[in-house]
Amino acid sequence: MCSARPPRAYRWTDSGPAPEGAAPEDAGGEKRTDGGKAPSSGSAATGESGRRRPREYAPAPEPLPVPVVDNHTHLDFRDGLVEVGVKDALDAAAAVGVDRAVQVGCDLESSRFTVEAVDADPRLLGAVALHPNDAPRYAARGELEAAYAEIERLAAHPRVRAIGETGLDYFRSKGDALAVQHDSFRWHIDLAKRLGKTLQIHDRDAHEDVVRILGEEGAPERVVFHCFSGDEDLARTCNENGWFLSFAGTFTFKNAENLRRAIAVAEPSRILVETDSPYLTPHPFRGRPNASYMVPYTVRSMAEVLGADLAELCARVSANTEEAYGSWS
Repeated sequence: MCSARPPRAYRWTDSGPAPEGAAPEDAGGEKRTDGGKAPSSGSAATGESGRRRPREYAPAPEPLPVPVVDNHTHLDFRDGLVEVGVKDALDAAAAVGVDRAVQVGCDLESSRFTVEAVDADPRLLGAVALHPNDAPRYAARGELEAAYAEIERLAAHPRVRAIGETGLDYFRSKGDALAVQHDSFRWHIDLAKRLGKTLQIHDRDAHEDVVRILGEEGAPERVVFHCFSGDEDLARTCNENGWFLSFAGTFTFKNAENLRRAIAVAEPSRILVETDSPYLTPHPFRGRPNASYMVPYTVRSMAEVLGADLAELCARVSANTEEAYGSWS
């Protein structure tokens, strides 16, 4: 998702993965305008809809029998009353069988953070890009070419394995911004091919154009549809092209029958899992802040829908993730 939210370093508390925190994007949160300062008290946040929402993190799930990777998280984004550091967040995830992650940048600030984070913790690989909702903002300020140049420099880091998240977002951007999105997506596709990196795609309400542009430009060798939001038709397109489908907490939502149909036809070798944290917290904790330690809720739901052995699915997802991004060692 990463809809132009400012990066926020954050720190875990002694109580572990259940401190108070604010609601994620799924709960209607918007870009912070208070410099990242959270309210001093309270246990609920008010989103776009005006509804009061819980601010506490959910309890940790039962550990997975085989470790998996959260292949899309934003460790620098804060949505809560407390701050959680990278090490503590990854430690909490490891305790439930999520032993590695891909930290994703969406603009220059978060992409710089990504490079710092992958240097600091070997459990992380990185992705850097200008999000489709951010590229028009750089263009409006006359800063797009300079931003591209810095993204290309950051992308050369050996532990930055993906260009992303990039793509198209027809939900938030309209009008002239869409032309910038299209040009930016094409630029990022070219960068991924030139550097031999995986392409990590943000596709919101734009399936047809995302697939069309990938065909026109020629897709990189490895493509990941982050937070896959299509149906069985898009899943079959991914199968045909060897693209990865990454399922987030949205998979567990009651209204996500399209995702359950999609995973039923997806090639097992193409399935990944992610959080998109701090957004898209899985059921039954939808609306609370998300973090990598929540991945097991989604993986168990995937196994149930597939009728798969949980340990076997975990092993498959872990192997798929290394195929998509390479080794963490």
